[in-house]
Amino acid sequence: MSTATNPDTGDGFDAPTPDVAYAAAPDLRQEMYDVMALGAARDGRRRGVVVVPSAADGALAERIYLLRRAALLDRMAIDDPAHGARGFANKAAFRLAAFDRDNARLVAGPHGPMSIEFDPGQRPYVRQEYAAWTAAGQPGT
Repeated sequence: MSTATNPDTGDGFDAPTPDVAYAAAPDLRQEMYDVMALGAARDGRRRGVVVVPSAADGALAERIYLLRRAALLDRMAIDDPAHGARGFANKAAFRLAAFDRDNARLVAGPHGPMSIEFDPGQRPYVRQEYAAWTAAGQPGT
């Protein structure tokens, strides 16, 4: 008997459940602020000293933004799946997975972004990567 997969609960995936993956995450309001600030800095909309990162640092900064944004949207979809929240979370998860496919050296969890383990959705992949990033002390921030 196989277990049905459910991206909202994590059932059927070899990835941390949302409760485990996001145990050390900031509250949603703080995380929204942090992700918006990361996005503003990423897009050059933030005032202050401009520092041009190296290519490696730029890839890491982009990944942190994509990871935190995908995790935020995943958490929001779990809390309130109405109004297309699941769709936004799925798109953000697939965007992270596509980035990680091209930057495999930054993947931290045991399963890669294209692993069959995450079929049909990438939201459990986001949880795996967020949990690994948190466990490693949030490198790059």
